[in-house]
This record gives sequence, C-alpha cells and structure tokens, in this order.
Amino acid sequence: MIYIITLLVLAFLLYKGYQLLSGKRLNLNADLTLSQKNILEKNVLYYSKLSEEEKVRFSKRVAVFLSSIKIKAVSCVVSDVDELLIGASAIIPVFGFDNWTYVNLTKVYVFPDAFNSKFEYVGWRNNRTILGIVGGGRLKNKMVLSQKALRLGFENKSDKNNTAIHEFVHLIDMTDGDVDGLPLSIIDKPYTLPWFDLIHKKIEHIDDGKSDINPYGATSKIEFFAVTSEYFFERPKLLKRKHPELYEKLSVFFNQDRA
Repeated sequence: MIYIITLLVLAFLLYKGYQLLSGKRLNLNADLTLSQKNILEKNVLYYSKLSEEEKVRFSKRVAVFLSSIKIKAVSCVVSDVDELLIGASAIIPVFGFDNWTYVNLTKVYVFPDAFNSKFEYVGWRNNRTILGIVGGGRLKNKMVLSQKALRLGFENKSDKNNTAIHEFVHLIDMTDGDVDGLPLSIIDKPYTLPWFDLIHKKIEHIDDGKSDINPYGATSKIEFFAVTSEYFFERPKLLKRKHPELYEKLSVFFNQDRA
C-alpha cells in the first residue's frame, strides 16, 4: 500500500514540477560552489548525514531553489550562510520528491529577530512575537522569517525545533488549496481519517502533559503537522522510538526514512 501511495505522490509532484516550470524561470543547471557545500556540511546536520550521492542532489536542489526565490533583508544583513540555511530548510522536507517545487513562494523576508503582526521588528519584548509566518492575502507567495530563529534552528542540534522547516511545511500543506494539517498533495484521501484520528490522540496526550511534542502543536491540526514535522527532521530516531505510529505516517508523507 505504501508503494501505491508513493507512486501517486510522485505523479502529483511531477505535475507540480512541470506546472512551476511553465510559470517560473528556473536555472536547472545551478549548483553550489565547493565553499557553499562546505557551509552546508558544517551547519546542516541533515546534509552532513547524507550519502555522497545524496549530497550532490541536495546541493543542486538548494541552488535551483535559491535561483528562483528572492531573499530580502529587513533591518539586518543576510549572509551567505543565512541564504543556504533557508535553501536547506526548503529542500529538507521535500527531498524525497525529486520534482517538487514551491509554486506558492516567490520571496522570503528576513527580520533580525522576532516581529509582530504588523511586521514591525520587536525582538523579545513581549509574548506576542512571531518567528516565522506564511499565508494568503498580503503574504501570498511570501514568507517572513526571524534571522535569529533561522540560525538557532540549525545551531541547536539536540532540540526538536526548526522555525524555517516549520514554515516550509506550512507551504507544503497549502499546495492543495487548504491549510488544514492534511497535505492532500502528499497523502491520498482514504488516509485522511486515520491521520486525523492520530492527531486527536496525540493532541490529547499533549494537553494532558504526557507528551514531549511541542505544546504549540496542540493548538490546531495545522500546527500539529508543522511541529511534528520539525521533530521528524530534527530528531528522527527519537521520534521513531517515542512515537512509532506518528513517525511511520510522516515517513510516508515525506517519502523519507531518516531514522
């Protein structure tokens, strides 16, 4: 059954890839320099654990992504490392799909630290701050990230958090037109109920204080999908040991088995 799902997924992603090629100019021959690859090796644990063949594919996909997206700094200086971290964050959740492209993203704005709902830089002065956001309306095809959160997501290799990956997972969730914690672009409809049943069970455990999953994941199905995806990519072995059913579902969704 998993093979059938995978075939359906690949067919869909091929379609999405061709759809994007007709609407965006991509430099499909782009690749990273040796220096840039060394930056990935040093700063991105996910990349460092790939095989040599996978590293070649990963670096090329990061380069193609960066060639198609505009990254704009707001009150800060975006370094080459920052750009590569953004590129890695984009490719990590879709690395299992060779032809995936983000049809719903054209620009990434980087603030130095947390910001508020008016997109004003506020730092950590209160608890109404945002580290990353994507959406519709004025945010259509745009992402806003905190530079500090972006860097912390890769510097801390022992936690289960990565803000940039979280936001890219939201973009994946949005590709079917609905942001609902159910990526229909990845999973076929007959598997909707089992997935939602698992979500409800896990959210109950979070609310009861019986889970190591980030409590933010209990706020909605949407955030549960994004939060547990962070966990999946940051600490795959731990997730598989503590939440085997959840790990299995996410492994199918992303067509990756990193544990």
